[in-house]
Amino acid sequence: MTTTRLTRYDRSMLRLMNDRRTAAWYATAARRRLVVAAHVTLTVAGGALMTHFLLAEDEPLWTVAMTAVLLLPWMVATGVINGATRGLLELRERALDERQSAERSRVLARAHRVTTLLLAVTAVTLLITGGTAGDAPKTYAAPLLIAVLVVHWVMPLWVAGWRAQDEPADDDVVLEPGALGR
Repeated sequence: MTTTRLTRYDRSMLRLMNDRRTAAWYATAARRRLVVAAHVTLTVAGGALMTHFLLAEDEPLWTVAMTAVLLLPWMVATGVINGATRGLLELRERALDERQSAERSRVLARAHRVTTLLLAVTAVTLLITGGTAGDAPKTYAAPLLIAVLVVHWVMPLWVAGWRAQDEPADDDVVLEPGALGR
């Protein structure tokens, strides 16, 4: 292993991502998955609102306002997932140990596979819609491709949050063989 000196930024981010004050929010797999599901829901809702804004004839501004309102809980959920993964995707490679680096590679590979499948489904959907509706793909192509781009951007975060392991309990003590009989 090469030892790379961490910068002040790296040390600051490492401290932030390992701050356990909010650990109760993601202490169990169920809580982490609930946060990931909320993040997915908020992302889809914001995307749907922006799609409506782009496709609506009268361009209602309420959709932009509602998207801005959804942004705060979306950012909080992003922070919770980053805390649950101890900054797996936010920290620079040099700030990660070997185990974290390997986990990051696994997360990115799985996210890549899911996003590739999503791109294939989107392409097939556009082709089928174009074959049956004529002009529909021209209308929906940009919003669909933007949606896929957003999902491509956040998919590693979702995968990492979904796969995050529980923290070992403080009272989990490894005993030597025969220690209980003493």
